[in-house]
Amino acid sequence: MNGPLGSREGAGEWKRSVPTDSPSPSHAPLEPDVVIVGAGSAGIAAARRLLASGLTVVVLEARDRIGGRAVTRAFRGHPVDLGAHWLHAGPINPLVELGVRRGEPLRRAPTDGHFYVRGKPAGSRSAALDRAFAMADRAMTQAAKGPEDQAAAKALPPGMGPQGRRVFDIHGLVSGRPLDEVSLHDFPSMDYADNLFIAGGLGGYVARLGRDLPVRLRTPVHAIGWSGHGVRVETPDGSLRAKAVIVTTPMAVLQAGLIRFAPALPHGIEEAIHGFRQGVYEHVILHWPDTPFKGPDRLATLTGTRRTPPGLLTRIDGTPFHFFELDQPHAARFDGRDADAPARFARDVLAEHFGPRAIRNLSVPHATAWHNDPWARASWAVVPPGLAPIREALKAPVAERIWFTGEALSRAQWGTAGGAWEEGERAAGEIAGRLKTSR
Repeated sequence: MNGPLGSREGAGEWKRSVPTDSPSPSHAPLEPDVVIVGAGSAGIAAARRLLASGLTVVVLEARDRIGGRAVTRAFRGHPVDLGAHWLHAGPINPLVELGVRRGEPLRRAPTDGHFYVRGKPAGSRSAALDRAFAMADRAMTQAAKGPEDQAAAKALPPGMGPQGRRVFDIHGLVSGRPLDEVSLHDFPSMDYADNLFIAGGLGGYVARLGRDLPVRLRTPVHAIGWSGHGVRVETPDGSLRAKAVIVTTPMAVLQAGLIRFAPALPHGIEEAIHGFRQGVYEHVILHWPDTPFKGPDRLATLTGTRRTPPGLLTRIDGTPFHFFELDQPHAARFDGRDADAPARFARDVLAEHFGPRAIRNLSVPHATAWHNDPWARASWAVVPPGLAPIREALKAPVAERIWFTGEALSRAQWGTAGGAWEEGERAAGEIAGRLKTSR
C-alpha cells in the first residue's frame, strides 16, 4: 500500500512539477505610467486594459511565476489546478466571455453528482439534499432583503431534514468560512448550472492571458509612498516612480502589514482592509485510478459514517485525479508542520467510507496550503456579519493615485478569478480615464 503521499515517486513528482503555460515576461519600462502590484488575475486584467489604452505599465510580482492563486501544475502528464479551478457565474464572468472569444476549451460543469451512503450508491437520497439546498437558498435570499445584516447561518430555515447539516457544511466550504462567520448581506448567489471548467486548467488559462506582459518576477513591494506627486513604489531592487499604482495584493497580506504606506492610508480604507476575514478552501489532490466514481467533473456527497469529506470533486477532466476539499475548520488542523497530515486525513476518511482495500492504489501527490502561503495567507477574503459595505469602500481611489482591486472587491463574484479579473479591469478603466484626461 502507498504511504500518505503515495509512493516515493509521487512525492518527488510535486518537486519536479512546474506551472503549465508559464510565459516569459517581457521587458518592463523603468518609468511607467502605472505600477501594478501583483500578477494574479486582477493584475493581468489591469495590465491588459491599461496597455490597450496606450499607457505604460510595470507589474511587480513577489512570486517566481504569474497567476497568483490560480496556478496549474502537471502531475503524471495531467494538468491539475492547485488554486482556482471553477469558472463560476458564467453569464457574468468576464473570463468566460473572453474564453469564448479566444476559442478556449471551455466545458459546462455537470449538475448531477454522486451520492453515497457508507460507500454504497444511493442516488435516491440526492433529491432530499437538493430540496434542502433549495429551502436554504430561498430563506437566505428572502432574509437578505431585510435591513439588518446578520450571520448567514441565522437565516437557514428549520425543516431541512437530515441534510440540513450537509447544506451548512457545503455552503461553509464554498464561502471560505462557516456560515455563522459570513455576512448574509454579502452572501454569494451562484447557480451551479452556470459554472464551467476549462481543459488544461484555469491557472494555465490565466497564465496564457498574462503572456508577454511587462512583469518583474521575484520583486515584492514593501512600501508605497504617496506624499508628493504620483507614487513611489519601493522594492528590494530599488524604487519606481509612477503616476498611479494598482494594489492587487490579497487582503490577508495587507492586514499583515507587508506593504507600508507613507503617509498612512485614510482611516476608512484601513478599517475596510482589516474588516475582512481569511477564507480557506484547500485541495488534497488524489490520484485514484480505481475510484468507484464514473463520469468526469462530478461532485460527490459521502454520508453515513462518522466523518465525511467537506467536498469531493471526482475525475477531474476525465482523469484519475480528484479534489478532496478542506474547508476552514478542517484546514485549521493542519498548520504546515506535518506536510503529510492532510493526505493521511483524506485516506482515513475515504477508507472509512469504502474500506482499506478500495484505496490501496490511491496516492496523494500534493496538498495545498494557501492559508500558510506567505504571499496569499488565505484562499480569498470573506466579509463577516455587519461589514457588507467594506467591499465598496475599497473601490474609492486614495488621492487619485492608489487603487485597490482584486477578488475581495467584487460583490457578485468574490473569491473567484472572474471577480478578480472584473475588478482589475474596473480599476484600470478608471485610471486610464483620469490619466488620458490629464494629458
